[in-house]
Amino acid sequence: MSDRIPAGVVGVGSMGENHARVYDELDATELAGVYDADPERAREVADRLGTEALPLDDLLEAAAAVSIAVPTRFHHETASECIEREVDVLVEKPFVADPAEGRDLVERAAERDVTLQVGHVERFNPVVTALQELVDDLDVFAASAERLGPPLDREIGDSVVTDLMIHDLDVVLDTLGGSVESVAATGRDDGSYAVANAELDTGVVARFAASRVTQEKVRELTISARDCRVKADFIDQTIEIHRSSSPEFVRGDGNVRHRHENVVERVTVERREPLKNELRSFVEAAATNTDPVVSGEDGLRALELTETITDEIETADRRALRADGGAD
Repeated sequence: MSDRIPAGVVGVGSMGENHARVYDELDATELAGVYDADPERAREVADRLGTEALPLDDLLEAAAAVSIAVPTRFHHETASECIEREVDVLVEKPFVADPAEGRDLVERAAERDVTLQVGHVERFNPVVTALQELVDDLDVFAASAERLGPPLDREIGDSVVTDLMIHDLDVVLDTLGGSVESVAATGRDDGSYAVANAELDTGVVARFAASRVTQEKVRELTISARDCRVKADFIDQTIEIHRSSSPEFVRGDGNVRHRHENVVERVTVERREPLKNELRSFVEAAATNTDPVVSGEDGLRALELTETITDEIETADRRALRADGGAD
């Protein structure tokens, strides 16, 4: 047990409980305890996992690394306390409520030599790992991401852009490289549905759709290249490569017929739980004092882009209101 890293979780709602479960399952970690603002909830989770529900001060004394899964508005305050105690920290996405808070955390972590990782879990989906190997050999010109689902039975404090679309913004930018030059966006259903179109400085155009009002759960990313179309399903953890063969003209019965075949290649993807990959990577970075896969800067990049998209949606809404008023 002595070589296992003592890990804890701050905030054990549905996501935080999963972090605690994974820390309990990993060979590299020992679940040192959990904390929640609701003591009863903390005790319930602790009892299920055979650990302790601790006050925050005691948890930060017992743990060398923690996950923060509290509401976003408390991320900066909680992470600051962890960093001051020199406890390595993974902050769930979105990184913080305000980019200025994120920059402060990045600077504090660097000063204290504390590992700071942001919880963009899709980066650790085996599908994304396979995609990153594929795109190096492709001449990509477009990408389209859909992250859709039905209404939830619990309250989400973050918008559909910062809660759902942010995953695909991070994956596309990390996988394809480059930065965003321009964005146009619109939203519907009181912010429960949003679409953004972005142009990267590499010339790639990307479309992102996110929804909490679609009666089907979809997590897909399509990449269009000069010689193929790659379709990735994050839920099924599958990748298909669609190619077109050269057209043939076949003479038969004195007639000329046109034949054009499509070829579909299915990439072998080793199915694994993304969260388990993420936390394993986090504790390894903490133990070896190496850079995490998803840094604070990565979290800031995604957050700042969500702010730009949100501003564009609000601008589009104001234009629509003015147009309606003019029509009256």
